[in-house]
Amino acid sequence: MFDKKSVPLSALTSSRQAVIKPRLHKFPPLRKRRMAPGSPEDVLQAVDSATVQAQLDKGFQEGLNSGFAQGLEEGKEEGYQEGLRLGFDEGVRKGRSEGKTQARQQFLEAAHPLDSIIASMESFMATYEQRRREELLQLVEKVTRQVIRCELALHPTQILALVEEALSALPQQPEHVKVLLNSEEHRRISEAEPEKVAQWGLTADPDLPPGECRVVTDTTEMDVGCQHRLDQCMDALKTTLLPETHNE
Repeated sequence: MFDKKSVPLSALTSSRQAVIKPRLHKFPPLRKRRMAPGSPEDVLQAVDSATVQAQLDKGFQEGLNSGFAQGLEEGKEEGYQEGLRLGFDEGVRKGRSEGKTQARQQFLEAAHPLDSIIASMESFMATYEQRRREELLQLVEKVTRQVIRCELALHPTQILALVEEALSALPQQPEHVKVLLNSEEHRRISEAEPEKVAQWGLTADPDLPPGECRVVTDTTEMDVGCQHRLDQCMDALKTTLLPETHNE
């Protein structure tokens, strides 16, 4: 053995350089080397590639089928729900329409007897109203006659106002005038206003009822009695209260 203290450093370095030889580093190839066609490695690689491609195709087809089946199922479910909703809405609408039609038909059938009752009631009320108005007209005519009789009995000279009105309506005053009156009224007017008897030629006519008066001139003959005026008033009332009867 060498003594470290006795061997110089330069000698030791020269000895190591003589023993250790340098070793070169080998880098891996950048590309795989090509196999010779027809070699076992090439066959194995082709088999592996075909297997992988087949598995990929199989997986793609399975995924496609699964997705199609899932989409079809979901589409069926959505279509079913949508069809169920639309069918329900259409059923409700159609049911309401048919229900209204049936209800209206049933109501009309049930109300048919009521329609007959209403028609009978309306006919009865129309007849009642017609009779009520006719009775009212009769009452008005009866009361008016009584009032006229009482008024003429108390004031017989009021009939002379009718004579003056008739004469004033003539376009030309006649030279000769003759007034026909009821006998009793002629007597009382002669006592109340004898000058009118001579002026108008008041003459008693036993055929005339009380309140009646006729004015006879050279060219015309006028009925100025109370009955004639009462008939005119009653015709006006009938036109208002009984238009249908008046038209007939």
